[in-house]
Amino acid sequence: MNRRHCAAAAITLVCALGLLTLPAQAVAAPTPDSSPSPAASAPAAPSGPASSERDLEKIRQEIETLYRKAGAATDAYNLAEEQAKKQSGEIVKLAKAIVDGQAKIAELKDRAGAQAREQYRNGGLPPGAQLVLSDDPQLFLDGINKVRTSQQANKTVLAQLTRTQEDLETYTQDASSNWQKLESNRVRQAEAKKKINAQIAAAEKLESQLEKKERDRLRQLEREAANRAQSAWLATRPAPSVGVSGEATAAGRAAVAFASAQIGKPYVWGATGPGSYDCSGLTSQAWAAAGRPIPRTSQEQWRLLPRIDIRDMRPGDLIIYHADASHVGMYVGDGAIVHSPRPGRHVTLAGAGSMKILGVVRPDK
Repeated sequence: MNRRHCAAAAITLVCALGLLTLPAQAVAAPTPDSSPSPAASAPAAPSGPASSERDLEKIRQEIETLYRKAGAATDAYNLAEEQAKKQSGEIVKLAKAIVDGQAKIAELKDRAGAQAREQYRNGGLPPGAQLVLSDDPQLFLDGINKVRTSQQANKTVLAQLTRTQEDLETYTQDASSNWQKLESNRVRQAEAKKKINAQIAAAEKLESQLEKKERDRLRQLEREAANRAQSAWLATRPAPSVGVSGEATAAGRAAVAFASAQIGKPYVWGATGPGSYDCSGLTSQAWAAAGRPIPRTSQEQWRLLPRIDIRDMRPGDLIIYHADASHVGMYVGDGAIVHSPRPGRHVTLAGAGSMKILGVVRPDK
């Protein structure tokens, strides 16, 4: 690859870095808005007051389903955001490597040119070669050493030049690949955001069509459903493993303390504090405060963190919920979790079995 091509590629990449600070949606490639509108996403709600307990229970289940779908889309958004940040960092590093590589090539070419000019000035022979022609034995030996040194220097410069040019080509290709990945992640972010907004809007519309007394009853139904699930879980919960103390580690206690201190703060999708959190934003920040950084999303926490048997659970462990790992809470002991439930709710304590448990992971194992 010639120098002009490398320079053009580097300039393009360096200029593109200015876009990295823009919000993800601002630079996402336009995509057809095929997501259903909030109204189309929501099941049909009664036009007047709910006529029976059965109607309210059905609405509760519909709202719960919509928020679960929003939670899954939030996880996809958060993962795309993390990947976009990573790709942006890689592009910055590669752009610097390209600039450094171009400077190195210029330096090596200057050195090679200096050696060539020196040979030209000496009739095509370097000083060492001229000394070989001397009648003085010592000068002759010195001349041989100088010839060898000069030849080795020439080979070294050419080898470095070739290697640097190859590295520069690799850097340019990697930067192009990372840029494509970055744009792909930004498109995914934009698509996930549309889905999140549609699901939340649909759920809010369903609830807003209820009268105040019906909304109060809806909250009561939510609590009753959670209590039934918790009671069923406690009744069937396996006994702790023999020899397991269930005591938190120092890091676990620090994580629990951080998460508990956030109780009362609102759920906001994509938020990682300090004023609001989504479910995995809370758990990831709690463990970061404890000195143990963990993956950002509940799905990545489930995929990458060590899994443990639920009988071995101790405070600080993370309980992953639902088949798609779309929700997470932190176990705090005594059968309870602290978690950020969903839009319209706040960080709170809840029964560990109040939702369908997928499994348990331990950040400090």
